[in-house]
Amino acid sequence: MLAEIITIGDEILIGQIIDTNSAFIGKELNKIGISVYQITSIQDERTHLLKAFKDASERVDVVIITGGLGPTKDDITKHTLCEFFNDELVENAEVLAHVEELFAKYISNTPISDINRMQALVPSRAEVLHNANGTAPGMLIRENEVTFISMPGVPFEMKHLMTESVIPALAAYYKRPHIIHRTIVTYGVGESALAKRIEAWEDNLPSNIKLAYLPNLGKVRLRLSGKAADYDELAAAMDAECDKLYPLINDVVFGLEDDESLEETVAKLLTGKKLTLSTAESFTGGKIAEKITSIPGASNYFKGAVVSYATEAKINVLKVPKELVDKHSVVSAEVATSMAKGAKELMKTDFAIATTGNAGPTKGDSNAEVGTVFIAIDGPKSKFVQEFKMGSTRERVVEKSVNKAFELLQKEILKM
Repeated sequence: MLAEIITIGDEILIGQIIDTNSAFIGKELNKIGISVYQITSIQDERTHLLKAFKDASERVDVVIITGGLGPTKDDITKHTLCEFFNDELVENAEVLAHVEELFAKYISNTPISDINRMQALVPSRAEVLHNANGTAPGMLIRENEVTFISMPGVPFEMKHLMTESVIPALAAYYKRPHIIHRTIVTYGVGESALAKRIEAWEDNLPSNIKLAYLPNLGKVRLRLSGKAADYDELAAAMDAECDKLYPLINDVVFGLEDDESLEETVAKLLTGKKLTLSTAESFTGGKIAEKITSIPGASNYFKGAVVSYATEAKINVLKVPKELVDKHSVVSAEVATSMAKGAKELMKTDFAIATTGNAGPTKGDSNAEVGTVFIAIDGPKSKFVQEFKMGSTRERVVEKSVNKAFELLQKEILKM
C-alpha cells in the first residue's frame, strides 16, 4: 500500500510557510499500514496540478491533496479535479447549510457572499467529507482502484478531517499490511561509533525489518521498521530484535521515542523526588528554560532562570567574582561552576544548571575556540562541570549543549 502527498500552494514553495501537514499525514497513514512513496509540492497552476495528479495515479494507491480549496480565484484544486476526472461541480446542500451556519455563528459582522457560498460546490462524483472546523469540505474520489482525497491546507482543519474521516475511510476500503516502528533514543555516542557497536546485530536482521540511523545534535535515534501481514508475529519479531539490541547499547539508551522526551523525563524525576531546579544560561540563551517551561506543571519544580548573556550580567546578577573571569576567562570551568552556584543561591533550589561557551561565529569576550562549552550542575550532594567541543556551527553548538545539559541532569537526579 503506497500513498503520495501533494501539497498545493506558492506559499510553501517560496518558504513563506513550512509544510507541517505532510509530516502529520505521513504518520497517520503509517499507523494503518500505508507507506508514503513520495511528497510533492506544486504551484496553484492548472497544468502542474493535472500532471501531478496523473503521475501520482500511476504509481500509488492513495493520493492525498492539501491546499487550494479557498474561495478565491487563485485556489483551483476543485476545478482541476473536475477536469482530471471529466466531472463537473455541483452544489452540496449540506455543505452550503454548514457554511451559512458558520457565518451566522462566528462571522456575524461579515455578511456571507456568493463567493463564500461557492465553497459548497464539489465534484459530482466526490464523497463529501464534513469539515467541522471550516468552510471547505474534504472530498474523496475513487477511480481505477486509486483513491484521491482533497483536504484544506489549514492544519487544524486538515488534521480533524484526517483523523475523523480519511483514516476510517481508507482503513475500511483497503486490505493493508501492518507496519510497526520502534525508535530507540541514545545519547552520548556518535552515529559511526554506534553503527560499529551493533554491526553484527544489524547484519542479521530479518528481511522484513529495517534499521535507520537518525542522528540529531547530541543524540542518535535508531528506528526499527517492520512490515508483515500478521500483526502479532511482527510485534513478536520486533520485540525479539529489540531484546538482542539493548544489551549492546544499554549504557547509552535513554528510552523509546514514543514514551517521552528527555526533558519530560527530567520533569517527572524532579516532581517525583520533590526537587527544584533553576538555570543560569549564557550562550544557550534560555533554551533550557524554554524546554522546561513548555511542559505543563513546570512551576512545581522550576523556580526560574537567569540568561546572563553578557559578562556584566554574570558578575552583577549571578555574583560571579570578576577576578575569576579575569583569571580564567568567561568561557571556563570556573565561571560555569560559579554561575551554577549563583543561580542555586539566588533561586534557592536543589539543582542548578549553568552553561557558558563560545557558540560562534566570533570569540566574543573569551579566547576559547568556537564550539568550546562548559556545563555545570550544582546539586544537593555534589557539583561538577564538564567541558565539551560541540563543533563550529552556531545552531549545532547550542542544540547539542541543551541536549547534553538534560542528559547530565538526568544522571545526577537518578543518584538521589
